[in-house]
Amino acid sequence: MARKSRLHFPGAVYHVSLHGNGKQQIFLDDTDRTRFLLLMQEGIEKFGHRIYAYCLLPTRLHLVITVDEVPLSRIMQQLGFRYTRWFNDWHRHAGHLFQGRYKAILLDPEPYLLDLVRQLHLLPVREGLESDPMQYPWSSHRAYCGREMVIWLETERTFIQIEETGIRALMKFHGFVN
Repeated sequence: MARKSRLHFPGAVYHVSLHGNGKQQIFLDDTDRTRFLLLMQEGIEKFGHRIYAYCLLPTRLHLVITVDEVPLSRIMQQLGFRYTRWFNDWHRHAGHLFQGRYKAILLDPEPYLLDLVRQLHLLPVREGLESDPMQYPWSSHRAYCGREMVIWLETERTFIQIEETGIRALMKFHGFVN
């Protein structure tokens, strides 16, 4: 039976998750994570979508993404394929890296975006990887708090929900997450 097509319209916002095949690790080291972030940036340049938040965990990843004209399925197919090919070559691995199709939940960003970004930023704490989300370098939390620059990360729409700008928005967001 064929899969149902996903709902697509320009401006749609999704919470996307992708899991390792058989719960295997999809990121073995910092080189893997850095390569994945680079591939995300290349995808943004090619397809014109925006990323509001990300969290790269050892066995899975989460994104909050809004699409333009190019459907999410094409974006994720390209990202998953390119990363799997690189991972398999780099680690001399063969076979599937990801388990099945990515999961995507369409969401209304006005009531849910801020809370979802917080949830993603707290995942490393909930997983026991860090005690403070600011210490985890593989999520967008540090960029939201002004500790690092991720040029392709879209934060403005989330900060609008905080109703502050500039340094006050950064501080209020950090307090909101903690």
